[in-house]
Amino acid sequence: MKWNKLRFGLLTICLSLAVWAYAHPFYVSISQIDFNSDKKRIEISCRLFYDDFEVALKNQMKVHIDIINPKNKAEADSAISRYIRQNLKINVDNQNRSLKYVGYEILDDVVWCYFEADNISSVRKLDVINQLLYQDFRSQSNIMHIKVNNIRKSTKLDNPKRTASFTF
Repeated sequence: MKWNKLRFGLLTICLSLAVWAYAHPFYVSISQIDFNSDKKRIEISCRLFYDDFEVALKNQMKVHIDIINPKNKAEADSAISRYIRQNLKINVDNQNRSLKYVGYEILDDVVWCYFEADNISSVRKLDVINQLLYQDFRSQSNIMHIKVNNIRKSTKLDNPKRTASFTF
């Protein structure tokens, strides 16, 4: 009898945790921004859960895209590029820089999106606007890792905070 009560108690705890986890998902992206001094460019990779990203593309770009198996790869690339460039902006030494889309890939349940900003000889100050997935997920957090001249800095932006500045 005692064993049954213990099993029932453990089962209740497990079910409660499962319900809590399902009811309170977490939303996070990670962006890596690196200055490549040899190539005079900033290289950016953004990691987002692909299912969350598909929701944002559908809601904001008005297209339903299966990122893992797109019916039209050019349409997927275009939507991904437009979305990221609208929601991630960089300013280097008080100059806005446009991001050039390089491509994307899927690893496990994450989409990796790659961008570059060319013709940058040095970076003393980097200002970033990062509002990836903010319109679709109120509890979204965006983590950013910045690397310039072997100096690494990181920050976390919680929705609605969108901006961060880094000096080197």
